[in-house]
Amino acid sequence: MVIVGGGFTGLWTAWYLKQLAPHQDIRVLEAEHFGHGASGRNGGWVIGNIAGLERHLEGLDIGTRQDLCRLLGDNVDDLGSALAAAGIDADFHKGGALNVAARYPAQEAIQRRYLAHLHELGFSEQHCQWLSADELTDMARFHRPFGAAFQHQVATLHPRKLINGLVRKLAAAGVHLHEQSRVISTAERIVSTHEGSIEARTVVIATEGYSEQLANIRRHVIPVESLVIATEPLSDATWDAVGLASRPTFADASRLINYGHRTRDGRLVFGARGNYRLGARSRHSASISDSDIAMRQRLLVDLFPALEDVEVSHGWGGSLGLSRSFRPHAVLASEQGLATAGGYAGEGVAASHLMGRTLAEMILGEDSLRTRAPWAVQGKSLEEVVRRWEPEPLRWLAAQTILTSYAAEEALMREERHLPLISPGLGWLNNAFASVIE
Repeated sequence: MVIVGGGFTGLWTAWYLKQLAPHQDIRVLEAEHFGHGASGRNGGWVIGNIAGLERHLEGLDIGTRQDLCRLLGDNVDDLGSALAAAGIDADFHKGGALNVAARYPAQEAIQRRYLAHLHELGFSEQHCQWLSADELTDMARFHRPFGAAFQHQVATLHPRKLINGLVRKLAAAGVHLHEQSRVISTAERIVSTHEGSIEARTVVIATEGYSEQLANIRRHVIPVESLVIATEPLSDATWDAVGLASRPTFADASRLINYGHRTRDGRLVFGARGNYRLGARSRHSASISDSDIAMRQRLLVDLFPALEDVEVSHGWGGSLGLSRSFRPHAVLASEQGLATAGGYAGEGVAASHLMGRTLAEMILGEDSLRTRAPWAVQGKSLEEVVRRWEPEPLRWLAAQTILTSYAAEEALMREERHLPLISPGLGWLNNAFASVIE
């Protein structure tokens, strides 16, 4: 068994293959260092949901939808349990998620619609509920609290600690781990590198937003940037002014998609809108510009004025993977001896655990709710499951237009006005990019 890509998807696939079939010979090939891609450069959210879920659930009866929503929620607890059982301390903490209306009044209606959408999909009211402005303030001291949709099945962790822990445990279990081993092509049961080729019964492609070298993946999953900052450790007095004592995550309802959480060591991690680079180029440098840091710091202070003079000590960025169908997938093409997973659209910390486990079960012929889920496809190739993206420069031009429109829409929303600014002619890309290029 050969796994291409040493991020969360590749490492979790190796983990569950080894758990289910201890004598399996497994090799993981990573082009740079383990966690080089988005797995080592994200905001650390473990979300009991997947992007584009409504597309997977379309046409299913309510009972099946509820079962799948429970599966997604349980995946958060399963990930935490796996870490505890393995003795991996990755700062896992389940504090839930505040989807807040906290910058302008129009956000309340947006978040109430989002809560109704979650219930319609099949998430229970026990796991998703509305918080009034006072209930929200009890949890976090936002500048202008109007209310929040609270999701219980959300946690946080430290991405680098998770990567390091998985690598350490996999090495001890006898998995062959190879860094600086760039794969230049994959074919039926064959992986080619600059040093030679490897034959395997199954080749797992787990490169997600870093697939620019692999022709059979890069046409279907493209990279979109996500940029994050972290403050210095905050004083007790500052945390009293901010709240977040139970360490929930938070995100507001603007096109900028602000999201953050309080870390175990007392920092505030905060991310916002990324970008799409012409030619679908992945971000290999982790550092971000001073202007990118300043933009996110302004948004953070807008939510929490008490952070006005707080120092930002870190900034980083990476490339997440976005599929043309805008839905995560786990695909096993048995006849070709190829498997892959990805398209997480920025929600990959939990999704990679679910899909890695699903791939392992499919490869070994296991039957479970995971292998029967609509995002798990067996007997078809990636080309049959995920559409190809439109050619450049159409993607880049549309992305720039949408970003400009979002900025204008944000300004109007703050003035409590709203106009539909996205051109109907760009609908094909707006639907796919809307939740991730912001």
